[in-house]
Amino acid sequence: MGMRLSTAAAGFLLLAGIGAAAAQDVVVIEPEQETVIREYVKKQPLASVKIPGVELNIGSALPDTVELHEVPDTKYSYVVVDNRTVVVDPGTRKIIKIIE
Repeated sequence: MGMRLSTAAAGFLLLAGIGAAAAQDVVVIEPEQETVIREYVKKQPLASVKIPGVELNIGSALPDTVELHEVPDTKYSYVVVDNRTVVVDPGTRKIIKIIE
């Protein structure tokens, strides 16, 4: 019984570690920054582009062929893909927020 408990505990700790590692990649936009971004993209609409083979998910990276547009007073960029506005970390080109 003691061995089963240890194995289960080890498995739980392993999963917890994987979850913690994945959580480190999450970018949290401060509420004030999100307000600035939302207001800016409303005032500066872009034409929608298609990116074959790229799923629009948080953490997905956009190819270098996609032109990113800077959001002033923030460290983020945005682009409209398939009629959905996505906020991107320009350093990694990863999607950090999808604005519906």
